[in-house]
Amino acid sequence: MENRVFIVAEISANHGHSIDIVKKTMLKAKEIGCDAVKIQTYRPDTITLNCNNEFFQINNGTIWDGTTLYNLYEDAYLPWEWHEELFNFAKDNEIVLFSTPFDKMAVDLLEDCGNPIYKIASFEITDLPLIEYTASKGKPMIISTGIALEEEIYEAVDACRKMGNYDVTLLKCTSQYPAKIDDANLLTMSDMRIKFDCKVGLSDHTEGDIVPITATALGAEVIEKHFIFDKDIGGPDASFSMEPYEFQCMIERVRQVEKAIGSVDYSLSEGKQKSRKYARSLFVCDNVVKGDIISEKNVRSIRPSDGMAPKYYNSILGKTFSRDVKYGTPLSEELIDWGIDNE
Repeated sequence: MENRVFIVAEISANHGHSIDIVKKTMLKAKEIGCDAVKIQTYRPDTITLNCNNEFFQINNGTIWDGTTLYNLYEDAYLPWEWHEELFNFAKDNEIVLFSTPFDKMAVDLLEDCGNPIYKIASFEITDLPLIEYTASKGKPMIISTGIALEEEIYEAVDACRKMGNYDVTLLKCTSQYPAKIDDANLLTMSDMRIKFDCKVGLSDHTEGDIVPITATALGAEVIEKHFIFDKDIGGPDASFSMEPYEFQCMIERVRQVEKAIGSVDYSLSEGKQKSRKYARSLFVCDNVVKGDIISEKNVRSIRPSDGMAPKYYNSILGKTFSRDVKYGTPLSEELIDWGIDNE
């Protein structure tokens, strides 16, 4: 979007196992000013194994500790049979809906649904075959970098470009749920723009909106935040998701920051021109007669701006007045005898 941040409401697991809740969430996202809604396309068996040995237990200090990967994703996933209906619903309601695929079958399903943008999740950034296959569809690519090393970000971007896809946006992301503001390190986002020659943005898991607003000021082009219609719906992502009022406040603040950023402009608006009335200029500060020498005692730089510019002050000292002048008169060239210099 030209000169506007592309604000994405991430539904993720905030669906309450009801397609009607997803539709209500999509409509609410549009109502409060989101530019797009994002879902995730996987099944528990396509993203992990139904296994409860030590490798598949979640016990890493997260809000999901105590369950297995399979059980978490079984609770969180959005049924594949909903996708066609949701994309048609989005089209009918002029909502931009796109998804994060987690395997090639998901990409194929999304292509059949007319998915317009592809997002690669942080934990899939090392899956270069998946990135290549997704990028080969020629759609804009958004890639979260939350768990990636610098080298792996290079590899992910190269994987897209290898497939002839140069429309890549990298999102600074802290893969903690919720994330701490101290760990946002948004200057990394600015560095990524230069280092990887890509558009950049933010996938945010912090509480509140200070991080997205700051990212906007630093030049984010995309902001993604988890969105839930009502936290009473519950679910794996509810605790770090924003409800509509919070999300709308964030959007309004982002748009205000965009206005404040504006563009490079050294011209003077009408308001600035009026304010120049009170800039400094040279005024006669004593009653003088023709032939008096101009000095610091009878000419000063003061407000307002009706006299000569202060930059001429040193050059007029030592000249003489060409006529009698009253106290409080703006100094002008006509009041100076330029042919006489008494210094």
